[in-house]
Amino acid sequence: MNIIRLKEIREDRDLTQGDIAKLLKTTQQQYSKYEVGINLIPIDRLCILADFYNVSLDYLVCRTDERKTYPKSKLY
Repeated sequence: MNIIRLKEIREDRDLTQGDIAKLLKTTQQQYSKYEVGINLIPIDRLCILADFYNVSLDYLVCRTDERKTYPKSKLY
């Protein structure tokens, strides 16, 4: 997975790895491993980040350059 965007979007908002780790209820060290690609970030945590940053999952994982979110599913 291309994890470059995780760092870019965090830094664009002047947030630290510690700030995001708190949001994800993990440690700064664990979040750092997500950003550098040592560990894969679980999908549930990607969903939290997409909601937090108000972007699509496709944007976070660099499948698109379009930031906009999709309409919420009626199943969700």
